[in-house]
Amino acid sequence: MTQRPQTPTLDRVTVPADLKGLSDRELKSLADELRAETISAVSVTGGHLGAGLGVVELTVALHAVFDAPRDKIIWDVGHQCYPHKILTGRRDRIRTLRMEGGLSGFTKRSESAYDPFGAAHSSTSISAALGFAAARDLGGDPGDAVAVIGDGSMSAGMAFEAMNNAGHLKKRLFIILNDNEMSIAPPVGALSAYLSRLYAGAPFQDLKEVAKGAVKFLPEPFQEGAKRAKEMLKGMAVGGTLFEALGISYVGPIDGHDLDQLLPVLRTAKARATGPVLIHVLTKKGKGYAPAERARDKGHATAKFDVLTGEQVKAPSNAPSYTKVFAQSLLKEAEVDGKIVAITAAMPDGTGLNLFAERFPARCFDVGIAEQHAVTFAAGLAAGGMRPFCALYSTFLQRGYDQVVHDVAIQRLPVRFAIDRAGLVGADGATHAGAFDVAFLANLPGMVVMAAADEAELVHMVATAAAHDDGPSAFRFPRGDGVGVEMPERGRPLEIGKGRIMRQGNRVALLSFGTRLAEVMKAAEALAALGLSPTVADARFAKPLDRELILQLARHHEALITIEEGAIGGFGSHVAQMLADEGVFDTGLKYRSMVLPDIFIDQASPEAMYRIAGMDAAHIEAKVLATLGIERIGRRA
Repeated sequence: MTQRPQTPTLDRVTVPADLKGLSDRELKSLADELRAETISAVSVTGGHLGAGLGVVELTVALHAVFDAPRDKIIWDVGHQCYPHKILTGRRDRIRTLRMEGGLSGFTKRSESAYDPFGAAHSSTSISAALGFAAARDLGGDPGDAVAVIGDGSMSAGMAFEAMNNAGHLKKRLFIILNDNEMSIAPPVGALSAYLSRLYAGAPFQDLKEVAKGAVKFLPEPFQEGAKRAKEMLKGMAVGGTLFEALGISYVGPIDGHDLDQLLPVLRTAKARATGPVLIHVLTKKGKGYAPAERARDKGHATAKFDVLTGEQVKAPSNAPSYTKVFAQSLLKEAEVDGKIVAITAAMPDGTGLNLFAERFPARCFDVGIAEQHAVTFAAGLAAGGMRPFCALYSTFLQRGYDQVVHDVAIQRLPVRFAIDRAGLVGADGATHAGAFDVAFLANLPGMVVMAAADEAELVHMVATAAAHDDGPSAFRFPRGDGVGVEMPERGRPLEIGKGRIMRQGNRVALLSFGTRLAEVMKAAEALAALGLSPTVADARFAKPLDRELILQLARHHEALITIEEGAIGGFGSHVAQMLADEGVFDTGLKYRSMVLPDIFIDQASPEAMYRIAGMDAAHIEAKVLATLGIERIGRRA
């Protein structure tokens, strides 16, 4: 008699409520299938793989115990949310992750009721969960609030500010500390049985003692790991953890890959907690997929890849990435200047400073996810006589803006801000777009603000920043590869506040700031084919402006159009202010400014995003024709 094949457990799950009908044994099968589905999906789309693989069992346990969407599960950052998306009605779209018109790579309120709070920047989950808990107690949305936060995100002050407030308010709140720094093997046998029995029957206040007693059932190496985990979290209170000193009950550490531990702990906590509770789980990033486990970053972010080998599929390029150009240029400057130091906030690979750390380990500082500290730390280094380069993504520099103003700009300290991922970044979408740095930096007195038009210009701007000791400076560059220009052996400092003419023409002047210059040149070629030859200039500096160049362009052209990869209020706004102050508009100059539109643009390829933003060559050409009032133009005879 042929046995009918059993329906995969994952196929029986459409929404999280379906997990309530599964046995614990079936939940284990579900976790295995969920991990395989996550690997398969990310192999097609690329994305943040390792973090999601590390929380597969935790995701299953949370949805099996809590009642989403009534209960609010908030994933800090959101890198780890892919398994959550699969279980919450989005499995049929999971292979559209990070694509135009597809699912976001992070949690997103407008995407699903199961995403109660949008994320993409770290360390916000506890604050948000506490807000949900307070709203619940004031008659707002019902249900529990659960914050899932990684140990890396705990390095940000905001997480501790939230925990301090949570302990004071004493609201019922669950914090899951996902600690993936320690690799542990799933304990089996005596430990699992012991925890299942004791956690399920223990009063909530005894959970801490249960966890402490369970450690003796671990093999010796794992006992040491558990001991280190607790020592790491020892606080100011004698005999307790920092969390307990803040008024938060602490349970753990427990194995985050063992459902025999996770389920009874979560069930008991949900049934008996009255105030804030922190459950400390140990997980392994990239768990269950050998190529990710072997990778240095545990498969944090990957391109599309072959599931069997883990080999990533990357488009070939003849040009180096802007990030690599920055890193190599900074190394060359540091080799001849021992005062150059580098600071980053948990992104040594992403900013290219891993190369600097290898060459000059004593002069490179990774401060963790703590941008506010990174900026003020850099200010202290500058005040102490060093030449600091603070390398941050544009979107993350936003988190340290008060420190840029108060600790750097007011004191005119020569901190150099290397701003990576400027402009529209593609698959990470609106949360990671570098849209605002020009606007929020160029309004600061004494700040020098540069944007590289290509990779060769970036080399020169690194040298310019290194040589500039009279106050703070910033230079911005995009994600991705350069345009393939000839590279200088070493950078030469540019004259501060001076741009350059790239193409001499007439009637209309196109003044570009940043890497839209390549598209501006394409538009100029297309216009020339129609009989109209624009002048093209590269501004290089948003502050100080090249007053002489801009006035020359304004006085000798019928129209002037600025183009920049930033929001309104940036380069074009400063140009308009200067032209108004100089009375140039009284002469009849037609001035237009092309900036990113006043919307948040969802994920797509960078090319598609700039097309949506109206800032590609075709849109620049159309802007010129519209500004000059030309509907169609024929070839010049």
